[in-house]
Amino acid sequence: MYFPLTAGRTGEELQSELEGTRTPTGEKPFSCRTCWKCFSDVSNLTVHVRTHTGEKPYSCKTCGKCFSDVSNLTVHVRTHTGEKPYSCKTCGKCFSLNSKLTVHMRTHTGEKPFSCKTCGKCFIQSGELTVHMRTHTGEKPFSCKTCGKGFSNVSSLNVHMRTHTGERPFPCETCGKCFSNLSYLTVHVRTHTGEKPYSCKTCGKCFIRSGELTVHMKTHTGEKPFSCKTCGKCLFEWKTQTNCKLCVL
Repeated sequence: MYFPLTAGRTGEELQSELEGTRTPTGEKPFSCRTCWKCFSDVSNLTVHVRTHTGEKPYSCKTCGKCFSDVSNLTVHVRTHTGEKPYSCKTCGKCFSLNSKLTVHMRTHTGEKPFSCKTCGKCFIQSGELTVHMRTHTGEKPFSCKTCGKGFSNVSSLNVHMRTHTGERPFPCETCGKCFSNLSYLTVHVRTHTGEKPYSCKTCGKCFIRSGELTVHMKTHTGEKPFSCKTCGKCLFEWKTQTNCKLCVL
């Protein structure tokens, strides 16, 4: 069964004509005349048709933004009201969308339903898997309009753009120093609190940064993957390649 949509005929008119038409579970007798996608409920077909017609009959009274589906308007309105009706029973954190609560719950359960077929690494969200896959494919779909550098995700591009604009939106509440990246601020704050969350399992020494622990571990393993460009001496850290103590004397 399908319902032809003639020119000028809106989804609202279609729904009015077929109001109350439903089918048993599993059947999808209502098909879109434009793309032939099928639906079990005429109301779902009505909403879908608007993706073709561009019709957006539901508007926000606060900002005027329009939507094709009343449920999308309901969610949008919460950005104005601040309403977050979905709360986590474990920690009490609230969310504006049930789907966001579902994702959040995985931080408690440890569930990671999205796995990489290449390396097997698992993720909480499908979007995280999408970004991860680019480490295998090398795809960098987000490029800087200023210098052309490419990035695998938009958040990395946003951080990079601040190297051009000079923007540093994350200030330290203790000393006022500002940072372009929230992670940089997080590490900096530890210089005030004294927190050193990365500890060596061999000797127990603790560090502010994970990278510092990585370098330290080489003092136990004896690994020296870098060499001085001047004398060839093997070194623990890349940053000393041009600053070998013997060569700067």
